[in-house]
Amino acid sequence: MDAIHLQDLAFYAFHGLHDEEARLGQRFIVDLTCRLDLTAPSRSDRYEETVCYATLTRTIEKVVTGSRFNLIERLAGAIADAVLEAEGRIREVTVRVHKPGAPLPIAAGRVSVEITRTRTAS
Repeated sequence: MDAIHLQDLAFYAFHGLHDEEARLGQRFIVDLTCRLDLTAPSRSDRYEETVCYATLTRTIEKVVTGSRFNLIERLAGAIADAVLEAEGRIREVTVRVHKPGAPLPIAAGRVSVEITRTRTAS
């Protein structure tokens, strides 16, 4: 299966368990891998036969900035669901959400969660 990758998409949002995360917000980084058949566009060079990267980015942005979640696990799942709903060509999506400002008891580091969802047959 072929893949389209969008990496290092940065958003400012208000997710987290702690009151200060909800009040102050922080940066979240999203990576997306979409698995689909790219045979047609790789041969035809026709935009209409692939997935619009800008549309994918707007779909992700709407979820990240338009909702509030306690867990980045839930955020990643919501992004995956929204991408599959928005684009019927995508068979499988992997979402990685990075939380560089996660409250950790050390001076550096970041947390990320990765979720993969596959389109179910309808």
